[in-house]
Amino acid sequence: MKVMAIILAAGQGKRMKSKLYKVLHPVCGKPMVGHVLQTVKEANCERTVVVVGHGAEAVQAYVGEGAEFILQEQQLGTGHAVRQAEGLLAKEAGTTVILYGDTPLVTADTIKSLLELHTSKGAAATVLTAVVPNPQGLGRMIRDQSGQVQRIVEQKDCTPEQAAITEINTGMYCFDNIKLFEALKQVKNDNAQGEYYLTDVIEILNQAGEKVEAFCAPDYAEGVGVNDRVGLAEAEQLMRTRIVRRHQINGVTIIDPAATYIEADVTIGADTVIYPGTMLRGSTSVGTDCVIGPNTELADTIIGDEVEVKHSVLTSASVGNKSAVGPFAYLRPGAKVGARCKVGDFVELKNAELGDGTKVSHLSYVGDAKVGRDVNIGCGAITVNYDGYNKGLTEIGDEAFIGSNVNLIAPVKVGDSAYVVAGSTITHDVPAGDLAIARERQVNKAGYAEKIRKRAKAKKENTSKQS
Repeated sequence: MKVMAIILAAGQGKRMKSKLYKVLHPVCGKPMVGHVLQTVKEANCERTVVVVGHGAEAVQAYVGEGAEFILQEQQLGTGHAVRQAEGLLAKEAGTTVILYGDTPLVTADTIKSLLELHTSKGAAATVLTAVVPNPQGLGRMIRDQSGQVQRIVEQKDCTPEQAAITEINTGMYCFDNIKLFEALKQVKNDNAQGEYYLTDVIEILNQAGEKVEAFCAPDYAEGVGVNDRVGLAEAEQLMRTRIVRRHQINGVTIIDPAATYIEADVTIGADTVIYPGTMLRGSTSVGTDCVIGPNTELADTIIGDEVEVKHSVLTSASVGNKSAVGPFAYLRPGAKVGARCKVGDFVELKNAELGDGTKVSHLSYVGDAKVGRDVNIGCGAITVNYDGYNKGLTEIGDEAFIGSNVNLIAPVKVGDSAYVVAGSTITHDVPAGDLAIARERQVNKAGYAEKIRKRAKAKKENTSKQS
């Protein structure tokens, strides 16, 4: 049986008080609607339609070819929103899952279970419900004495008895697709809000003698919708807890989960230890047996196995197996560190490749460079890559030695096994095996230090008298 999905994402989200369209607000690094799209993909939905309204262009730009779109020009309720997809889906035989773009916590496993129950019971509709500690503002599930679902009543239309019910409608369903669109034609807007409620479809199907089932989510958080910044922070916290738990179950040690931030698409290998103050963002991938942190930020970065990174920031970079980075290193986009390398304290790399076994131990800048294997770059060495107009490339061969406080004025090449003496400013290529020295000859002037001191002291005393 064909499975389709409709994602309702047309609400303006005024309570967010933001220029950013509501469903594009991120939770753990991914827009809310992105989480929902990932869920329907993992639940094997073959066709997805996103109903958009305010901010339609922005949503379409984000989703791209990942879904079909239909515009709801006027926001007249959830039933009205679903009916906008009538031209695309009404004639399709199969099952349609309906989700919301601002419910990022619903999981693919729950949607699969919802679909399995729906199919096994031969239902016309199956409601995803949840039992919540505080149902205020949410639609209540009304059942008969046998537990069969009768209808759903919105908060503003509840009697006092109905308001006391704690099983709520999450707003997510699956329907027999043909029956869904037939029932939508009968929905009226004679309610407190003057809107066309999708929930009324449940009562219409019941009255028609159709079977309506309900599946209760194992975690009420899956039904949490985000309406304002408070709700956004709550969803973020719930998802952070879920993400950390998933990595822990997969064999990652997280010393202090409350002080660790891991976004949704991050992968981490077993036996890696994450210390407090660590942020793992974007598409970051961390290998096995690593030590990350404390106080480290990795964004869109690939970390190999048995790597140590502490007190450092890495963005769009990669680090090979058994290398060490930090403390206080900064790897900018394009930094590629090989295996068994050391990038030490106060080192900055930008668009630079380091071969296996190379060491840049401290206080250096290496930018726009290709560095070979087993190179030693001394303290304070700099690749001078920018002339005010153009970036130049520095190339350093295998097993070369770059002394402390060396300036390599790009474009320049240092050959294999070459040796650049400390304090040199290199403006020409250094052939393989050669030694390069480019600094002024030292001159010592006997007793001159005392003359300098006396001159400086006299200048200071003269200035004091004048003031």
